Amino acid sequence: MANPKPTSPVDKPSPQPPPQPPKPYTGSGSSSNGSHHHHHAPHGFPNPPDAANPDPATLREQWRFAVRQYSRWYSHAWGTAILAGLSFFALGWVIKGSNPLPSRSDNDKDDGK
Repeated sequence: MANPKPTSPVDKPSPQPPPQPPKPYTGSGSSSNGSHHHHHAPHGFPNPPDAANPDPATLREQWRFAVRQYSRWYSHAWGTAILAGLSFFALGWVIKGSNPLPSRSDNDKDDGK
């Protein structure tokens, strides 16, 4: 019975080398003599500006998306801050054994003597 699988390294396909990473964008106005200190365009800016402004419907859609994203991040930040505050308050209560806020201590009752 013949072996259908290749047995020698010559018969196996060689693995392809990984592709080279893309070279960084240097801008179209870079000088060829090596002096870059007079060049005002940012180096490595991958997305050049659009040639023309988008139509109003596209701008409106982008604005609404940005407002939704900001609102989501803002609410997440507040939720995280409140949760962290409650967690630290509870941790202080567990460590102290009573209310960790000094303004709510039992010593305030004795000041009226």
